[in-house]
Amino acid sequence: MENAGKEAIRSDGVKYRGIKAMPFVIGNETFEKLGTIGTGSNLLVYLTVIFNLKTITATNIVNIFNGTCNFGTLIGAFLSDTYYGRYKTLGFASISSFLGMLLLFLTAAVPGLHPHQCGTGRCLGPTGWQMAFLLTAFGFLVVGSSGIRPCNLAFGADQFNPNTESGRRGINSFFNWYYFTYAFAMMVSLTAIVYVQSNVSWSLGLAIPAILMFFSCALFFAGTKLYVKQIPTGSPLTQIAQVIVAAFRKKRVQLPKQPWPLLFNHAPPNSINCRLSHTEQLRFISKAAVVMPEDKINSDGSSANPWRLSSVQQVEEVKCILRLIPIWVSGSIYYVSVVQQQNYAVFQALQADRRLGYTSFHIPAASYIIFAMLSMTIWLPFYDRILVPLLRKVTGKEDGLTILQRMGIGIFISSLALLLSGLVEHKRKTLALTKPTLGVVPGKGAISSLSAMWLIPQLALSGLSEALAPIAENELFYKQFPENMRSIAAAFFFMGLAGSSYLSSFITSGIHRITGWLQEDLNHGRLDNFYYSMAMLEFLNLGCFLVCAKWYKYKRACNDTNLAVEVNQIN
Repeated sequence: MENAGKEAIRSDGVKYRGIKAMPFVIGNETFEKLGTIGTGSNLLVYLTVIFNLKTITATNIVNIFNGTCNFGTLIGAFLSDTYYGRYKTLGFASISSFLGMLLLFLTAAVPGLHPHQCGTGRCLGPTGWQMAFLLTAFGFLVVGSSGIRPCNLAFGADQFNPNTESGRRGINSFFNWYYFTYAFAMMVSLTAIVYVQSNVSWSLGLAIPAILMFFSCALFFAGTKLYVKQIPTGSPLTQIAQVIVAAFRKKRVQLPKQPWPLLFNHAPPNSINCRLSHTEQLRFISKAAVVMPEDKINSDGSSANPWRLSSVQQVEEVKCILRLIPIWVSGSIYYVSVVQQQNYAVFQALQADRRLGYTSFHIPAASYIIFAMLSMTIWLPFYDRILVPLLRKVTGKEDGLTILQRMGIGIFISSLALLLSGLVEHKRKTLALTKPTLGVVPGKGAISSLSAMWLIPQLALSGLSEALAPIAENELFYKQFPENMRSIAAAFFFMGLAGSSYLSSFITSGIHRITGWLQEDLNHGRLDNFYYSMAMLEFLNLGCFLVCAKWYKYKRACNDTNLAVEVNQIN
């Protein structure tokens, strides 16, 4: 890394500052995560305790909020790639996140912006004005997440020259620091910030994230003169649309028995994408590359009308994306279990004994999610350093297991975690109804004598499944998407999270309406049955995933001769 921090000058005069820009990029990312992660994980408690919302209503609001944040990443990636570039998108999104955190702080600090606390009398919910102000804060946070999530990792990598050895080492170092700061932010947010919010003051607990988000914005803009800023060259989404339209226009055309030599096979010389050969899967899409008498070819060999004629390269790039859709759907359903389990684990903790040992210290309910993260962070180095070398000897594969195998194992472990969650909830509820309780949670019910530490095994399994399935899915999208669509690949993953959040809200509302299992007081509901139902859904999802994984064909890796020249213009 000794050369990675030196300025690298590209042939057209552009300077890569590398490490010099990293304090600003990493600082922006760290303060942003410190401000948003803890608050996001504690939103359920905030909405039920401060805004006096019912559990089912608060759960649906949080699911919709998280889903919209993730769905918005596609819009953020499109605007970044097509119009504004990553720098402007990140700058605008950071300011929006700060405004959202500021408004959220005001909902706690200003008495007129939230309902009165529930007492011995009637528990009043928020007024229309109070909900409008709260949802406005959420709206700014949605805009911020939509721009930050698909762009921040790629923007940091942009600061290094990918065509030099020192630049590539710098990119690897940046990735390591990125995930380190993410883990650090998770640890601090889910402990210190959540504790202040739950045990000291919601006003102070929300003021801290707002201040941290201000520092995030300040650091980002302070490094403006050091940044390499890519100029957007247009969205690859247009190319996808052209291939699909061309295929539909030629839906009656018959493919030749040996189509490869007869299809339109032009590839731009400056393309950064791997050269792909024709495949037999999804043959309908291949019709877009069939040359008809009316199709015109330009002097440089390109199609005169790309809405009528696409190249084999363009067709195969679209196939790469279409092959991933069944995997994406399965990943979205997988995340339903994670969302439901971690949401209701907070409510389980609220009505369990949260004392730390024999002390009077109570662990905040939202902080129990940290055990899922700890499980994930412990597993990753163990898998990489110990298990992969052993598996490599058994399977003969460089990574020990394929990406889809890791994802399938993660889905299976998630099913087991749901079954365990049901068993723990049954025990917690039984003790709450048959043994002396430890008090009452206002607006909910009796606190069971079962220690909340019994939630750790189910959360550890949930974290282990997240160390396998989502990380594998992210890696799959990164490697299998065309190289010029890496931002879209990140947005594609977050779109799956959005779908899981919306599906979670739909399932929660539907099951509650039909069965009444999800009561405000868990002691009078059947959360254990809900967990068992979700486990059955996850086992069905695993079966569908195995069928899709059997059908899936990996895109071959790039040869060195196919690697990119410069991706975009850079100023």
